[in-house]
Amino acid sequence: SHGNKEVFSCRGILLAVQWFWDRGRKDITVFVPSWRKEQPRPDVLITDQYILRDLEKKKILVFTPSRRVGGKRVVCYDDRFIVKLAHESDGIVVSNDTYRDLQNERPEWKKFIEERLLMYSFVNDKY
Repeated sequence: SHGNKEVFSCRGILLAVQWFWDRGRKDITVFVPSWRKEQPRPDVLITDQYILRDLEKKKILVFTPSRRVGGKRVVCYDDRFIVKLAHESDGIVVSNDTYRDLQNERPEWKKFIEERLLMYSFVNDKY
């Protein structure tokens, strides 16, 4: 949301990570689809892409798998990665996604998502 739905803002990810880091939360994992590290297309803009690689080097960011099959991109369902890790590590999920589909996938995920989902917003560069 930091890019106002016009661009994918890597700076927004960094601002969120920094917010938690400054409050003593060091066990942070960011999931981003691997195609976000490719050269952006004109219809899918991305800013400050170097931030993704920096966070990956610091072992904060994990790229979820994707591949090309017959010229088309096949991506994994990264929401499942997010909820599974947060549930297994007794963490929280920071997202504006409600994960309604995953709430019905596993009974224990429904309660977890209801209680451990932290939605957010940006005001300019303030997380």
